[in-house]
Amino acid sequence: MMNVTLICVGNLKEKYFKDACAEYTKRLGVFCKFNIVEVNEEKLPDKPSQSDIDNTIKKEGERIIAKIPKGAMIFAMCIEGTLISSEQLADKIQTAGLDGKSELVFIIGGSWGLSDEVKRISNARISMSKMTFPHQLARVLLCEQIYRAFQINSNGKYHK
Repeated sequence: MMNVTLICVGNLKEKYFKDACAEYTKRLGVFCKFNIVEVNEEKLPDKPSQSDIDNTIKKEGERIIAKIPKGAMIFAMCIEGTLISSEQLADKIQTAGLDGKSELVFIIGGSWGLSDEVKRISNARISMSKMTFPHQLARVLLCEQIYRAFQINSNGKYHK
């Protein structure tokens, strides 16, 4: 069974986001071992300098990298990534499995984005949309899309 890990910076605060992620985690249990790993978000002053921001991105990136399983296929969610369809995500997941990858990792960075090092070690950079979403909502959307991808790959009725 494939292991799929979603690494996120920060914690979910609202119950409805937690409930949504829990529901998709439960649904994904049929297809894979799905795990959400949260790493601490750096605290910044109200008006951070560029140096503060750069330091935050670096520290959060180090925390993310420490949580990535060895040999994992890594998908970095970032604004400059490639826009893909649900079917294309399903294909990426299926291809990874066919290539013998049993560990997939999806990464959502903090509000200032992902470090260059996280992007460098990633196998793919994916953009969810040209729109901007709160990180908590992005997590729910990504959980849903991962579930949808597994449904597509199993010819499930969920995806229409």
